[in-house]
Amino acid sequence: MSVEHIQNSVNDVIAYLKENPHDAKSTSPPVTAVMEEGLRCRATGPDGQSIVTDMPQAVGGGGTAPSPGWLARAAIASCDATRIALRAAELGIALNALEVIMDSVDDDRGLFGIDKSVRAGSLSIRTRVSIGAAGVDEQVLREIVEYAVLHSPVADGCRGATPSTLEITMA
Repeated sequence: MSVEHIQNSVNDVIAYLKENPHDAKSTSPPVTAVMEEGLRCRATGPDGQSIVTDMPQAVGGGGTAPSPGWLARAAIASCDATRIALRAAELGIALNALEVIMDSVDDDRGLFGIDKSVRAGSLSIRTRVSIGAAGVDEQVLREIVEYAVLHSPVADGCRGATPSTLEITMA
């Protein structure tokens, strides 16, 4: 897709949502995760998309697929990269380089409930962005990245406190 196509699409969506703010809020389609065998899990969406996760052998998994934590980092990195590209296109800027590297610091005592003072999620996450665009000032590129990361929905869910609910039914 060309920068112009993305730019026009983004501008059309923004204009529509400004005129129709009631249409901006939506409920995402559900994802259903089912344990297949051991710690191998398949998550499926309503249109048949699916991913498989597994845990490393060290914790009893088969090590046959990425762990959920790896997929979470991949989701943040790819969402940030997508949002950066969207913002650049929105401003009419063609990027010639974009790489987002995501890592985290974790303490497995939280995962296994060993220490109640340690959270189960990542203690910190780090995003490293390498970006380039011919003829574009470095400060403009920094502003694009900062804006995009602030407006990246997956990253926001991980970096901010998202209200959540839990519903349990017995099978």
